[in-house]
Amino acid sequence: MSKLTLVTAKKMCKIVEACGFRKIRQKGSHIFYSDDGGNSTVVPLHNGDLKRGLIHGILNDLNLSVEEYEQLRKIV
Repeated sequence: MSKLTLVTAKKMCKIVEACGFRKIRQKGSHIFYSDDGGNSTVVPLHNGDLKRGLIHGILNDLNLSVEEYEQLRKIV
């Protein structure tokens, strides 16, 4: 298994929105997303790339595999 490709917070927000999640609110530098099924996730808008552990956590919230993430990352 290859390493997970790092992305910026803005790119992750685009990926989250492409998965059908919509922005609910923002508090400080954290954007809260939710979908119609009741799933939710938070993306911190910090400078630089997101860490691998955080990306894995967001992917779990989105029910996305690493392969699906890599495909979306290239498209968005």
